[in-house]
Order: sequence, then C-alpha cells, then structure tokens
Amino acid sequence: MQVGFWVFGLAGLLALVCFMPPLAGRLRLPYSVLLAIVGFVLGIIIHVHSWAPVIMSDFLDSLQHFEVSSDTFLFVFLPILLFETSLALNVRRLLDDIGLILMMAVGAVVVCTVVVGFSVNAVSNYGLIVCLMLGAIVATTDPIAVVGVFREVGAPKRLTTLVEGESLFNDAASIALYSVLLTTLYTGGDISVGTVFWSFLFSFLGGGVIGFLMGRLACWLIMWLRGWPTAEITLTIAFAYLTFFISEHYFGVSGVVATVIAGLVVGSTGRTRMSPTTFEQLESAWSQFGFWANSLIFVFAAMLIPRMMAEVSWVQVLLVLLLFVATLASRAVMVFGVLPVLGLTRFGTKVSRSYRIVMCWGGLRGAVSLALALAVTEQHNVPHDARQFIAVATTGFVLMTLFINGVSLRPLIRRLHLDQLSPIERTIRNQALVVALEDLQHKTDEIAQKEHIGTEVQARIRAVFDASLASVNDAQVRQMSHDEKVAVGLAIVAAREEEMFFDVLKAQIVDWRMAESLMSRAERMSDAVRDGGLAGFEAAIAADLRYSTGFRWSLRMHYIFGFQGWLALELAYRFMNLMSKRSVAQRLILFAQTEIQPLLGEEATKAIVEAHRHRLALLESAIQALNLQYPSFAMWLQESYLGRMARALEKLRYRDMLSEFLISGEVYADLVRQIGSRWEHIDKRPALDIAMSASDLIKRVPLFEGISPESLKAISKLLKPRLAVPDQPVSVQMGRMRAMYFVASGAVSVELPDRTTIELGTGEFFGEIALISGNEFVLNVQSLGYSRLLMLMGRDFDALLARDAILREKIESVAKQRLRALAVWQEFQSGERQYEPLPEMHPPAEEPTVKPAGDTS
Repeated sequence: MQVGFWVFGLAGLLALVCFMPPLAGRLRLPYSVLLAIVGFVLGIIIHVHSWAPVIMSDFLDSLQHFEVSSDTFLFVFLPILLFETSLALNVRRLLDDIGLILMMAVGAVVVCTVVVGFSVNAVSNYGLIVCLMLGAIVATTDPIAVVGVFREVGAPKRLTTLVEGESLFNDAASIALYSVLLTTLYTGGDISVGTVFWSFLFSFLGGGVIGFLMGRLACWLIMWLRGWPTAEITLTIAFAYLTFFISEHYFGVSGVVATVIAGLVVGSTGRTRMSPTTFEQLESAWSQFGFWANSLIFVFAAMLIPRMMAEVSWVQVLLVLLLFVATLASRAVMVFGVLPVLGLTRFGTKVSRSYRIVMCWGGLRGAVSLALALAVTEQHNVPHDARQFIAVATTGFVLMTLFINGVSLRPLIRRLHLDQLSPIERTIRNQALVVALEDLQHKTDEIAQKEHIGTEVQARIRAVFDASLASVNDAQVRQMSHDEKVAVGLAIVAAREEEMFFDVLKAQIVDWRMAESLMSRAERMSDAVRDGGLAGFEAAIAADLRYSTGFRWSLRMHYIFGFQGWLALELAYRFMNLMSKRSVAQRLILFAQTEIQPLLGEEATKAIVEAHRHRLALLESAIQALNLQYPSFAMWLQESYLGRMARALEKLRYRDMLSEFLISGEVYADLVRQIGSRWEHIDKRPALDIAMSASDLIKRVPLFEGISPESLKAISKLLKPRLAVPDQPVSVQMGRMRAMYFVASGAVSVELPDRTTIELGTGEFFGEIALISGNEFVLNVQSLGYSRLLMLMGRDFDALLARDAILREKIESVAKQRLRALAVWQEFQSGERQYEPLPEMHPPAEEPTVKPAGDTS
C-alpha cells in the first residue's frame, strides 16, 4: 500500500474516533464499548464496500490493507497505554493498597488461569495446555472502559486506583504465564509448577528493577534538558518504548512491569525535576497520546473480530458461555474470599462490600486479550484447531464483558450509591456553596453598581442566588461532630500544604531535591491526618522533625570514622528544610483562619490553628538551636530565601507587564536574562563549617589551659572531635571499647544512678570513672543541643595521663570526688547507712566547672 493511502486511512480513522467521546456520552455507553461497535462494523464493511463513493471506498480499502499484527499491539500501542496510565497514578495512593493490588494482579491471574483451564478442559478435547493458555489470555483486565465510567459517575478515587493498579500489573502476570505455556505447547513437555513460578518471578522482579533504573535515568537526563519542554516530553516518549523493548529483547524480563515502574518513577519525581509549566504540558501531552493509542487499539482490535469469529460453531458458543461463568467465578473467589482475609493482615487493607462488587463485575477485557489471541493465530507451530478455538473464545468473551459488564456497570455503581457524596462531604459541599454564593452575591451587587445596571436586572440575578441558598437550607444533612470537623479541616490544610510546597518549587525558592523531600513529607502528613485525625497529625509532626535517614547515617559515619563533610551537608540540608517548613506553616495558619473558619466554624478552626501553632513552635525551637550554633549560615539562608522571593516576584511582574502589552516579547526576554545575573549570588550556597578541628576545640576546654603547645599538639592527636545533635544519646561504650568525652561547646544531660539528672556544660567531661576504675557502669547521656565533643578512647586514656602530670592531677581530682559520691550511693543501696544527698560538684579554682555526683562515667 502506498504511503499516501496509509496516511489517508490513519487520518480518517483518527477523525472518526474524535466524535466517539461525545457520541458515547449521548448514547450513555462506555467509550470502549462504542469503539468496539465502530471497529466491528468497519471490520465487516471493509470487505464489501463496492457501494461506497470513491473517497469512502479508498478509505475503507486503505483500512483493509493495514497490517495489524500482535506485535503492532504489543510494541506500538501497549507501551504508550501503560506509561500514560502509570504516569497519572498517585504513587503514594498506589502504595497504600499495594498488597491488595498485587494480590489481585498476580493471584487473580493464576486463579483465573487454573479455573478456566480445568473447567474448559473438562468439557472439551483441546488439551489442558491450550485451555490453560486461554485462561491466561482472558485473565488480563482492561481498565479503560471501567475508569471511563468511574469518571463519568464520580466514583471514589480509591476504587479507581485499585482497578487501574490491578490492570497495570496483571498484564505482566498474564503475558508471563501465556509465554511459559506457549513455550510448553511448542516443546510438547509437561508443565512444571516450579519452572512457571521461577520464570514468572524472574520476569516480574527483573522488569521492576529495569523499569526503576530506566525511570531514574530518564529523570537524570530530564535535568540536562530543563528549559526545553518539547525535548523533555519527547524524551519521555522515547523512554516508554526503550524501556519496553530493552526489557523484553535484551534482558528477557517483563516489558510491561518495566514500563509501568518507569512511568511511576517519572510521574512521581518528574514533578520536581521538570519546571512546573513543563510538567503540566507533559500531563496534557500524555493524555493526548493515551487517547490516540486507546482509541486506535480498540478500533483495530475490533476490526479483527469478524475474521476471528468467521469459523465459530455452536459448541464453541457454549464454551464461551462456560468461559464467561468460570472467569466470573474465579474473580469472585478472589474478591469475596481472598481479599477479606488479606484485609485482616498487615499486608492488606479493608475494602468495602460495594467496592468488591464493582471490582468483581468491572473486570472487563479488551485489546490486550485480543492481541494475545491474535499472537496465537500467528504461531503456525500451534495446531489449527487450537488457534481457531482460542481466537473465537477470546473474542466472544471480550465482547460479552464489554456488552454485558460494561453496559451494566454504570447502573450498578448508582445502585450501590458509589456515585454519591458521603454525609460529611455533603455537609462540606453545602457549607462551601453557602460561603461562595454569599460572597458572589456581594461582588455581583458591586459590579452592578459600578456598571450602572438596573435594579430589575439586579433583582433577577439576586433571585438566582436566593433560590440556590434556599435549596441548600432545605437539604441540610446531619451536623458533623467537633472531631469530624477538625479531621476534615486538617485534611484540607494538609492538601493545601502540598500545593504550597509545589508553589515554592515553581518560584524556585528551593531546588528540586529539597522540593522532593518537602512534598514527600507533606504527603505523609496528609496520610497521617486521613488515618488518624488530630492524633495522627500530632504524631506526624513529631515524625516530621526527626532526623532523616541520610542524616543518621552521616552522623554514624562521623562517630565511627570521623567523616565531617557528609554531616556538614546534611546539617545544611536540614537547616534549609526547617526554614521552608516554617514559612509554609506560618501561611497555613493564616489560611486556616481565613478559609477554614467560614466552612467549619470557629471552634473547629481554633483547634486546627492551635495544632499548627504547636507545630510552628517545634519548628522554631529546632531552627533556633541551629541559629545559635551556626549564625553565619543562618544569615545566608535568610538572605537566600528573601532574594529568591524577590526574584520570583520580579519574574511575575514582568510576565504581567507582557500580558498587558506594556512591554514586547523581546524586552521581556531581555529582562528575564537580567534577572539571572542580578540574583545569581543567592544560588551559591556557602559551605556549613561545623568547626570540628581537635586543635581548635581543645582551646575551648579550660581543663587544657596552661599546657605547653607541644603537649597540646600531641594531645590533639589522641582526641577525636565529634558532633552531637539535640536529643542524641552519647554512648561511652564503643563495642568492646570505652570512651570518655570533653564538652568543647554545648551541653549534655547525664542520668545518675539515683535517677536524677545533671547538666554538664562547656569545659566539663564525663566517662572517666569507667576508665579509671575498670568497673562496668551503665551511663545515659543525652545531648541538649548541638554539642561539640572531644572523644578519648580507653586505649589512649593512659597515654594522655602519662603525657602531662598537671592534666592527670586535674582529672584524678574530679574523679575522686565522683568516686566518693558513687560510694555513698552504693552504701545507701546496700542499706549499710542512711541516705545522704549527693554532694554538688564544685571544682577547685582554675578547674572546669564540674558537679560531683554519682559516677557520670
């Protein structure tokens, strides 16, 4: 076929499917069902079109000569559909139900394959392998029709995520099982459960690894293309195909899983790696690609139906009916039998009965099943009877799911009231409507006065608002409790927090790494509020202030090996993180006071504001501790933050001037270039100097005053500088070795044997008693702030004391006082004498301020 006619046929087909969405809406049919009807009709008339006018005849003739093979479906259309669906999924919502989704994706495929295989084999003579392969082919679900109905009727988002997540992964399970069974049919060998299991596991997990690596590679390359939106979007298209082909062809793993994981990675991290405008363009572009691929794959697949059903017999029709019943029964076993049991474990979540009914009935099949059946018909090593049966059975089954399940799904959702708002949501909706209408009524009156519009027209418009407000008052639902209002308000504020952090990224106030962390923590905050209300929020803010995994590892490496560079970077990162959170927390309080109060009332808003003020106080405390320790870096942070805000406002101002035609595009481009050079300095972050040189810290400890420079130099080689962060336990037992510490700056609290605590500040030390006495002693020490310590290992203790007699005398003097106090306490414990208060530690003149008490070693 000439290229011109090929383009003509494809363009005509695209023009035809453009009218399907509105037509499906008017006919109240799922979009996929209408596409199947159109494709089926085209599949018939392309063979008898002599009656058509010349243009239409040429169009139908071009469609007749299209070479549509199973590889066309799998390698041209499937990567686009998979990547587009996974790109739009919320990864955190997916992970919330990942156990349930994987069970439905993998377990349901296996159960369907077994049930269909043995059921059909029991009443036919096609052989168990062929029947099992048929079960694997029809096990894959197609979410397009179902999700389309969900969106039309307003089904819950969680139900949509469950169905989409299942369909993404069960394609991989189905194709993997199909491939193993097809190979077994080729070789004529027996089925090995172990072979099937390990082959599937390798394909599934290997595809996940390759997909993750390809997704991360795509995100890294996107950073190089930042600022070139068309190139960034094109790169994602290329990676969708590259991931699928490389996984299948070079690594022999599941291209479906690889493409899905790559799409999830790009979708979750691309929002911060790309510019916000580019990401919005990306979502729009992929929505268009998905529409094209979904429409064409359904039409092409439906056009094959007449050919694949050409040799159908009545016996095969009965087998199709059995296939439909067996598949529905196997799905019911999973949905109503396995899922409730899984929900009782920590691997699953509970799913309501209405959700399970829709999941069971909404397991529609589509283009992927037809593509796999078409692939069987292309395998000449498979017997003709088996090829013809699989083609007929799959096609008939797909048509039954589309025209029975698909058409009845919308009434079923309405019957189960899944298209309706919950009582709490209806209350929020009504209150929001009242607030909005009253505000709009006031603004409309102001416009009428400014525009000198007549009172009669004003009265008619006001009557519309009055009627709406009256209908809301007549349809009031139950009042929410105080706890419900607080939970709803916290959820609204949490969602607003996510958007605020995204706005911070848009304004380039933080870089993409910081934005990823902030938005991820905001999502976790939202999850905690959704699951636990106010208590969940309080637990979440405590978790939010904990040190990150990277910080803890850097601190561990610092204590073990003395590494300081990584710790300095993590400290700077935490500093900037806290500053960004404080800024957003302040704006969230204002948002709650102005926007939440009209919706939920003063009492609930007060509780919400108090909770966020408590969070703000914790943030302030954490920031203050860093400000005191690193004032220069804190000043740069404030300058950088204010400068980035000024830069964002300047860009916005120029954009407004361009939109109002005050400046030309050339002038705007020149002004934007000047912004970059003007504010370049605010992006150059200075290194955070944690000042952890042993020679410098020794000078801060009064204990080492009066020691000769040569001795100080030698001592500094024995002392290891260590940084302790607020609330960090300081261990004096390092494996089998012991250590003592000198406090160069900051303070620590020490829990004494009598359960009282003392604070040791700059110049004081602890841990020496265990080194002198050699006794086992449990010591609980905790840093009260950012404390700089000098650690002396037990093996170096004797060398230090032997080097300087004055230093040995000072340490032994304090140690004797503490040993005496320890003896008093031990005598009290043994009951040999009455309890006497532990003496305070008053150091002698020119010695560090030490409070002698029980052993602080």
